[in-house]
Formats: sequence, structure tokens, C-alpha cells
Amino acid sequence: MASKTKSSPKYKRILLKLSGEAMMGKENFGIDPDFIFYLAEEIKSAYKTGVEVAIVVGGGNIFRGVAGSKQGIDRTTADYMGMLATIFNGMALQDAIERIGVATRLQTAFEIKEIAEPFIRKRAIRHLEKGRIVIAGGGTGLPFITTDTAAAMRALEINCEAIFKGTGVDGVYDKDPRKNNNVKKFDTLSLEEAFRCDDINIMDNSAIDLCRANKINVVVFDIYKKGNLKKAVLGQKVGTLIK
Repeated sequence: MASKTKSSPKYKRILLKLSGEAMMGKENFGIDPDFIFYLAEEIKSAYKTGVEVAIVVGGGNIFRGVAGSKQGIDRTTADYMGMLATIFNGMALQDAIERIGVATRLQTAFEIKEIAEPFIRKRAIRHLEKGRIVIAGGGTGLPFITTDTAAAMRALEINCEAIFKGTGVDGVYDKDPRKNNNVKKFDTLSLEEAFRCDDINIMDNSAIDLCRANKINVVVFDIYKKGNLKKAVLGQKVGTLIK
């Protein structure tokens, strides 16, 4: 096998986890079309390195199940509403990526055959092998489970080598840098440390524990900085590597 060049990806297959809030861009609610197209270009730039890309998007920009339940909606119902929100986001992202020439498949955890395929593990893997981007919507299809945990589960199911968590912060800190001045940034961190430290809240503990038990790395980086996703895919020093 030929050795990798500087422009070759460090990973063969990754799962990109985006929060629903990332879809808002400069808006206060919903979907910012301009920012969606920015995300699509960033994803295409990384994809062009040869890495296989799966994506899980949250739904907090439209509806968050926990918040809905606090307002009096039955928690199970609220969580299903949140799952639908992730599918809205997946549809918007699929449209943007396909508009710039990259084949994409949206697969959902429960059947909505008019707009998406059902998530079938082997079919998802086959799409990736054929050079298509796969967006997994609808979380796990079960209430009481976050999209972080859904991302970890999907990454394991389709044999991803790493989860890339795109955030608004340039890595992992010992405290929230948006609320504290005296903070320490980690270039690398172990999954054990991320699991045990209550001040590190990059992913929920269920997701971190799945990654820890199955030895899958997590890369946390600033998705708002142009070129960061491609740099991270190439193995350049971007954000924090949790391993």
C-alpha cells in the first residue's frame, strides 16, 4: 500500500456530529441557509481528501425534547418531536451538499419513505464505500437518548474510526471558556478523563462511555473557522483529540 501524502486523510471513515444550534448560523432560531451552504462547502472540502463521511445532526435549533417536557409536553412525545427536528436539519443539509455536487443519502431511524431511506447498517456502509455522504437523522428512534449518544452508536455501527464534534469552541477546556477567564485548553485528553471530569461537557457521559468502551477517538474542533474540518481530517493540529 502506498504511503499517505500530506493531503491524504488520517482517517478512512469519520462521523461528523453537528449540534442543531450550528444550523442556526447568525439566526436566533431555525435554519440559516447561508450558514448551511458554508457547512456544505466545509464538508465537501474534507470529503475531497478521500475520507468517507457520515453525519449526525441535532435538532435543538428547532425543538429540544428536554425543554419541551419542562413546558408540560409528555417527555416521550417531546423527544419524538426533537427527532423530527433532526430530520428537518438533515434534509436541509442534504439539499445544500447535493447542490454543490456531492451525492448524499439521508437515512432515518424510523420510516419516512417519501423523503428518506430507513437506516440500514449495511446499506449505509455501502453508500459510504461508493463515495456518498450519509446523513443519519432521527437519533436512535428511541426517546430519552441524546443525539450525542446516537452519534456514538451510529459511528460504531458503521465502523467509523473517529467522531468529529463540530462546536463553537476551539477544543476542550477544563471550564467553559465562554463563562470563565482562567481556563486551560487540552490539546489531547483521554476518554477516561473526559468521562470522569464533571467540568468537561463536550458529549454526554453515555456517548463518552460508548467511545471509551469501544476505543473510538473524538476530535473536538471549531466548526465556525473555515478549513478546520479538512485540517482535522488530514490529522493536523486542530482543537482537542480525545483518545
